[in-house]
Amino acid sequence: MLRGRAVTLRPATVADVPALAAIRANPEVRRWWRGGDDLTESVRADLADDDLHVYAIEHDGRVIGAIQWYAESDPDYRHASLDVFLDPADRGAGLGGDAIRTLARHLIDEYGHHRFTIDPAAANSAAIRAYAKVGFRPVGVLRRYERGADGRWHDGLLMDLLADDLVE
Repeated sequence: MLRGRAVTLRPATVADVPALAAIRANPEVRRWWRGGDDLTESVRADLADDDLHVYAIEHDGRVIGAIQWYAESDPDYRHASLDVFLDPADRGAGLGGDAIRTLARHLIDEYGHHRFTIDPAAANSAAIRAYAKVGFRPVGVLRRYERGADGRWHDGLLMDLLADDLVE
C-alpha cells in the first residue's frame, strides 16, 4: 500500500472490478479509456496481465480510479510507462497528481527508475495540464496514434518525466 498526501494506492483486486468498470463506463472517462463493449472484462484482462501493475486509487475510503505502470525491460532503454484514470466527480482536487507523484516516488525509490512516460490523447488538454503539474514535459506528437471510437485515427502526445524533475 502506497500513501500519498490525499490518496492511497493499493494493488487492484478482482473485488475492485465493478467499481473500476463503472468509472470507465462514465462517458468522460470512456472517451479516453475505451476497452470494448465489456468493460468488466477489459478491467479483468488488465488485472490478469503479468506485465502490468494496476493500483486502485482510494480517497476517503472509496475507489476513485486506477493507476497502472509497466516497465521497459531492456536495460539500455529502461523506463516505466504510466496510465491513470479518475472518476470525473473527483477531478480538479489534485488527486490524480497525488496518485502519479506517489507511484513515481515509489518506482524511483524501490525500483530505481529514472524516467517515466505517459501518452495522453493530444486532445485531452485536462490530462496534459495535470501531467505537466507533476513535471511531465511534452516530447512530441504521435501522429495518428490510436483509433478512436469514431473509427478515425487520432494523435497522441508523448510526455516524459525524469526523476529529478518530479514536482513534489
